[in-house]
Amino acid sequence: MIAQYRAGVRDRQVSRNTAGTLSPARRVTDLRRLAEEEFDVLVIGGGVTGAGAALDAASRGLSVALIEANDLASGTSSRSSKLVHGGLRYLEQLEFHLVHEALRERGLLATRLAPHLVRPVPFLVPLPGDAAWKRAWNRVYYGAGVALYDAFAAGLQGASGRGMPLHRHLTQRGAHQLFPSLRPEAAVGAIRYFDGQVDDARLVISLARTAASLGAAVVTRVRATGLTRQAREITGVRATDETGREFTIRARTVVAATGVWSDDITALLPDARPGLRVRASKGIHLVVPRSAITGDVGLILRTASSVLFVIPWGGHWLIGTTDTDWMLDREHPAASARDIDYLLSEVNKVLDRPIGRDDIEGVYAGLRPLLSGEEDSTSALSREHAVVEPMLGLFLVAGGKLTTYRVMASDVVDRVVRRLRSLDPASWAEGRKRPGQGGLESATDDLPLLGADGYQAMWRRRAELARRAKSRLTVGAVEHLLERYGTLTVDLLHLIDSAVDLGDPLEGAPEYLAVEVAYAAGAEGALHLDDVLTRRTRISIETEHRGVETAPHAARIMAGVLGWDEATTRAEVEAYERRVDAERRSQTMPDDASADAARTRSSR
Repeated sequence: MIAQYRAGVRDRQVSRNTAGTLSPARRVTDLRRLAEEEFDVLVIGGGVTGAGAALDAASRGLSVALIEANDLASGTSSRSSKLVHGGLRYLEQLEFHLVHEALRERGLLATRLAPHLVRPVPFLVPLPGDAAWKRAWNRVYYGAGVALYDAFAAGLQGASGRGMPLHRHLTQRGAHQLFPSLRPEAAVGAIRYFDGQVDDARLVISLARTAASLGAAVVTRVRATGLTRQAREITGVRATDETGREFTIRARTVVAATGVWSDDITALLPDARPGLRVRASKGIHLVVPRSAITGDVGLILRTASSVLFVIPWGGHWLIGTTDTDWMLDREHPAASARDIDYLLSEVNKVLDRPIGRDDIEGVYAGLRPLLSGEEDSTSALSREHAVVEPMLGLFLVAGGKLTTYRVMASDVVDRVVRRLRSLDPASWAEGRKRPGQGGLESATDDLPLLGADGYQAMWRRRAELARRAKSRLTVGAVEHLLERYGTLTVDLLHLIDSAVDLGDPLEGAPEYLAVEVAYAAGAEGALHLDDVLTRRTRISIETEHRGVETAPHAARIMAGVLGWDEATTRAEVEAYERRVDAERRSQTMPDDASADAARTRSSR
């Protein structure tokens, strides 16, 4: 079954790309399907785990629907450190199986599933130490950890293997050459190693579109308001769309991949067995321009309570993260002045030129869904995931991390398949395929996401693509598109050919092209200005104006695709401006409570 999706089958690839388009017309069709069809599995939650589960189920031949209350990746899955990594620090916690699993997934993503989205990023582990014995011990201790990290990756077979260069020990001088902004006294040497970097929201969008290409109905701005049941069995979900229309979605099984909202699902069924206890841990990141810090690699630093990353991100640096309990509004976690001051204080301990608030371009806050335990510190909780069935046909999956989304998805869909088999044993005979459908086992480890097939070949032709574009794009502009859309770049180039002004840079964000806004609204399911400026692009955190100067231009483009009138266009810009203003105000507040109050005033 998977062979039809492999590179080289161009006609089928084009058909699959078209089938994965989340266009306004497709939305109308999928909304009708939600109200009329009965699905094998309904997934609640459009983050990385939910989108991964929808893809896994659809690739096995199940009929699938996915609903998301807001936008794809609007929660945790767009607010991470943007890393696909094995969890180097988990080695210290002796969670070797988790590291091994994550490194395998990192290799798959970087080499087979999403090479257009995942790429190596180098890090330095600075080695402190005043006394000679301490310097020697630190090099042995950290060196052994990084060597084991590489050994795990190298031990994996085939395309699921390393996918990253090996580590290297550096002297103090060698470390300073790679990161001149590092204070000499902050490190007597360093170890350079590699992990993977990804735009987390774009990964989620690719997963959702790939699921759609296999027949899944993917619909955002549809909120689950209740669960329907027959005796002790779940039969579907009551839902409300953005217009306020209420309807019932019938499904043989329901998967809730709702992260920090997991407890809300079981609360819909007071008599259900307890589900997952999930704690929300807030992590914030600062975005500063590349010119604020001189370096060619990232840093990973130990703090008293967590791990601090300084990560190169195009023309910017990401600095994070914090790790604190969050008990307030989960849709709009807010960064307080205390959070920002903490990160600045920690990073300035190792920088030769301190950075301040004036250097900050963007700030974002996200919530990690951690399986609740008895530990006082959220950083001590395991990143393991769990799948539970609090009522027949209802499955909750939570925990884990971005890198291992595919494992979580496979585990929960395995449980779904067992449930479906029990409902219809004749069609689900042990060891046999469902008649006319896919196999029982997950095959997503061999299913490239949309944009991946033929990516390397297209990358080699990037200069030719630039020359052929009617708007005379630079090679740099084509590279930018390829690293965000892979082989789907040809779709954006065709749009530019039909309307040359779409090849122009966006006002206030010249590193992005106007065509990306049009494509987001026409093919990627973006319904609001915030969807484009915050998740389809990263303009909201990569510009000092936080996207406000870009909003009018982007709104005009979206209006042409979505049919907005002048009043709607103006309302979208005003809503975005209110959101940015509220975020800025929240970041001046002294604590979580006051920051949360300031942030939630702008809720749509």
